[in-house]
Amino acid sequence: MTTTAQVPNRLAKEKSPYLLQHQYNPVDWYPWGPEVFKRAVSEDKPLFLSIGYSTCHWCHVMERESFEDEEVAAVLNAGYISVKVDREERPDLDHLYMTFCQAMTGHGGWPLTIIMTAEKKPFFAGTYLPKESRMGIPGLLELLKKVAELWREDRDKLVQTGDELTEYVARQLFEPQTDRLSAEVLDYAFEELATYFDPVYGGFGSAPKFPSPHNLLFLLSYHRYKAEPQALEMVEKTLEQMYKGGIFDHLGFGFARYSTDQKWLVPHFEKMLYDNALLAIAYLDAYQITGKSLYRDVAEKVFGYVLREMTSPEGTFYSAEDADSEGVEGKYYLWTPAEVEKVLGEEAGTAFCRIYDITEKGNFAGSNIPNLIGKALEKLSRNTNDGGSSHEQCRQKLLAARAKRIPPFKDDKILTGWNALMIAALAIGSRVLEEHAAEYLGLAEKAFAFLRQRMVNAEGRLLARYRDGEAAYPAYLDDYAFLVWVLLELYQSTGRAAYLEEALFWNEQLLSLFGVRDKREGTLHLYMTGSDSEDLLLRPWEIYDGALPSGNSVAAWNFLRLADFTGNEMMHKNAEQLFLGVGGNIKVNPMGHTFLLRAYCFLLNRMGAK
Repeated sequence: MTTTAQVPNRLAKEKSPYLLQHQYNPVDWYPWGPEVFKRAVSEDKPLFLSIGYSTCHWCHVMERESFEDEEVAAVLNAGYISVKVDREERPDLDHLYMTFCQAMTGHGGWPLTIIMTAEKKPFFAGTYLPKESRMGIPGLLELLKKVAELWREDRDKLVQTGDELTEYVARQLFEPQTDRLSAEVLDYAFEELATYFDPVYGGFGSAPKFPSPHNLLFLLSYHRYKAEPQALEMVEKTLEQMYKGGIFDHLGFGFARYSTDQKWLVPHFEKMLYDNALLAIAYLDAYQITGKSLYRDVAEKVFGYVLREMTSPEGTFYSAEDADSEGVEGKYYLWTPAEVEKVLGEEAGTAFCRIYDITEKGNFAGSNIPNLIGKALEKLSRNTNDGGSSHEQCRQKLLAARAKRIPPFKDDKILTGWNALMIAALAIGSRVLEEHAAEYLGLAEKAFAFLRQRMVNAEGRLLARYRDGEAAYPAYLDDYAFLVWVLLELYQSTGRAAYLEEALFWNEQLLSLFGVRDKREGTLHLYMTGSDSEDLLLRPWEIYDGALPSGNSVAAWNFLRLADFTGNEMMHKNAEQLFLGVGGNIKVNPMGHTFLLRAYCFLLNRMGAK
């Protein structure tokens, strides 16, 4: 039984697009805050915590099935204090509780579902749950009723589970492992990547397959360091196959978040700002090494997409576009031959369909994702097709026709860290793509000026999110590290000393807020949250390079570049202390820390070590 009532809950006062998507749920949602825990204590209830983001397909599914459902809402409202969190506004909470989920279940994902005590200790963790049990997945309704019963009748067992799990996570998963690194760790990472490399379609592993641009950037650095041809070959194969696949939008450009299959054909259609920024950097780096026009062209197309679809009137960059439109995943991007021919005419339409694999049978859900898989790019004319119209003319006509469809939801919040990545990409692009130098640099400087003016509060504290006139949330390590990265790119692109001076300033703020030194061991650890931030159950710490390179990895990269630019050897020492502090973690899983190893490669190059 679903509700049709449009009565707003507490989330209606929030700025987050994700929270606002849930403002009419019958669930009595709270945003995260002190009131939540006071209510949990006073009403003697556990907390139901749901973490997701606005462009998450399975978050939408769980909302439709459960959070819009009156029966589920009644159980939640009677037995729980329910809390909604936007993981993009609160990556600290997301990382903390995702770590618990992975510890309990061996996997993670969104929506993240946590049930915990008022002391913030989880005793249940999972991801998407259907309303009713099916195919081995427990149903949310059954789970909620069972936990409510245990809370009344055997609470000590739940509390004990929370205590034990918290102790385990603190001891095993949030504890840096000190060890010295050597050049061998770079070889181990390369060998691991080579083992998982897909020689047919590029990328690493089978399915789902993520772009992981920091893997490619590491391999490019390793190629420079060791003159290893296989490293470059893996990068080139991956970059070409990703571009050919449906993960790349061949009409509107830009990359989707990941591919659900091995061939890069069927994307999870959401587009994230950070993916496109990091992929642009990877394509630009490959272009610098090889001089191949394909990589230049793809970088230009990524920038074209971001400037057309993801740029605010103030010149900053929106966060993401949804996978769904009209409640259907990918609907906005799919084509039939008849639809193409209606726009282009029979001759040009037939030719376009032949090139881009658009058939009557279809390659996805009875329709088609345009792609170039299996095509030899050098044989495809850049200017004409068999129908007599240029590819570019056809693309523009189809893009204009597509624009008349109901578009996917766009998350228009401005995130400091993600904006910094795109600004860095544009600044690099201004150096590498000389014909766009003035355009890209102007866009980068305009966006950075917004961050400087609107994302710093009166006390000089950097903030993480801006939307609808409000800047909020103390910025995280990633935000500070990515901001320093931007300033170094702007300094390189302009030669202006003011950018370098500002980079040094924010780097000192980063060390002061997030850094903890162990003088006895000679290590430096950087935590995700500042010393002035909210006290959480555990202080989050992250060095794993996941969808984004970690703040630790980028900070190490920054330290070394600052040492190069300024001659300040303390910056060099910061990097060495950081590497020492996490060396054990890296040795256990080199492939999971490729951006950090990119920085380590830079260090060894700087020292002349092989």
